[in-house]
Amino acid sequence: MTADQPNYSTNDIQKRVDNYISQFKEGYFSPLSLMARLSEETGELAREVNHYYGEKPKKASEKSNTVEEELGDILFVLTCFANSLNIDLSEAFHTSISKIETRDKDRWTHRD
Repeated sequence: MTADQPNYSTNDIQKRVDNYISQFKEGYFSPLSLMARLSEETGELAREVNHYYGEKPKKASEKSNTVEEELGDILFVLTCFANSLNIDLSEAFHTSISKIETRDKDRWTHRD
C-alpha cells in the first residue's frame, strides 16, 4: 500500500458499502443471491490465480484483471453479505481467528 491509498477498518468498509447500497431502492440482495455472487467472484479469482501462477495463460482477447481486483470484488460481496445479515465483520473475524489460534496452534511447525 502506498501513502496515498486509504487504510480502511472493517467498520469503514461496512459503512462505505452500506452508503453505496442504501442509495438504491432494491437494497441488498437476498442471502442466496449473495452466495451465488460470492461463488461467481471466487471462480473469477481462481481463474486469475491460474493465469498468473498456473499453467493457463490468458488469451490476448481476455480482459486484464488482477488477483488484487478479484480479492476486492470478493471483499465487497462478503461485506454486502455481512451487512445484509447485520453481522459485524470485525466481531466475525475475532471469533474466527480466536478459534483458529486455539485449534491450530500446534498444527504447523513453529519458527524458532
